[in-house]
Amino acid sequence: MKTQRKNPQTVRREGPLAARPRIGSQPKDHGPISCTRCGATYRNGRWTWEAPPGDTVYQVCLACRRIEERRPGGVLTLSGPFLTEHREEVLASLRAVEARQKAEHPLERIIAIEADGEETVVTTTEPHLAHMMARALHDAFKGETESAEGEEPWRASWRR
Repeated sequence: MKTQRKNPQTVRREGPLAARPRIGSQPKDHGPISCTRCGATYRNGRWTWEAPPGDTVYQVCLACRRIEERRPGGVLTLSGPFLTEHREEVLASLRAVEARQKAEHPLERIIAIEADGEETVVTTTEPHLAHMMARALHDAFKGETESAEGEEPWRASWRR
């Protein structure tokens, strides 16, 4: 039998990302907000891609602010000979993960993908997105993944 939580608004996160505040956190009693850059709308305690209602306050969302400041929530470092040979395939996989996540969670986005010699560094607005990308690469292409807990931004690496 399923037990009822006392406060249905409280969601307990577990694992390496549990202690991190989500960048989308906004006071629940705040009216609708719409981002002047990306058009995401904060309403009823959640960011969505819905059209903003008439009483909306316009400001820059937290993801657009992180992108502008180049302040990542997650960093994924890719390396290895497989990456060199299949770079476009690997990056397409990462962009597909971003597209799926961003459709449901507008604040989860790639900030940048930068090649640095043998490595490629992917920065994201949310640690959760970097975590999902590392998991997707491991599931699709195998290889070795590592993550460092307790760091800000959250860091992971994938090598094959």
